[in-house]
Amino acid sequence: MSKNIYSEFQMKELEKNPNVVRVSDRSISYQPYFKVKAVQEYKTGKRPSQIFLENGFNLEVIGKDQPIRCLRRWRDTFEQFGEVGFESERRGKGSSGRPSSKTLSAEEKLKKAETRIKYLEAENDFLKKLEERERQALKKKY
Repeated sequence: MSKNIYSEFQMKELEKNPNVVRVSDRSISYQPYFKVKAVQEYKTGKRPSQIFLENGFNLEVIGKDQPIRCLRRWRDTFEQFGEVGFESERRGKGSSGRPSSKTLSAEEKLKKAETRIKYLEAENDFLKKLEERERQALKKKY
């Protein structure tokens, strides 16, 4: 997140740019296609600030270091996930967490799956008991 705090006027100006998804008072969300284009242009030798200027960004508003920080992050994402890395959100509720860095053997995968099955079965049993108690509580009311 940037140290900049954008004014209402600056936020409205940034939102007019077709390469921007949304703007808050502290951050700018960029379109996935812009991120891919920026990474590809950077690989051809363009400077980050030049890429942002050519795509309609005012460096005095977003900050002179912002293009460098963005491209550093986007290059890492592009190298790790390709273009798909920009299209899906990997943070928050939808995320499955940090991917495991070690590869599991077939035996370890089986053991992990069995553990998950046991957990889910216990969860189902708990919910069945809870529903039964709720039914009994309703019967006692009437």
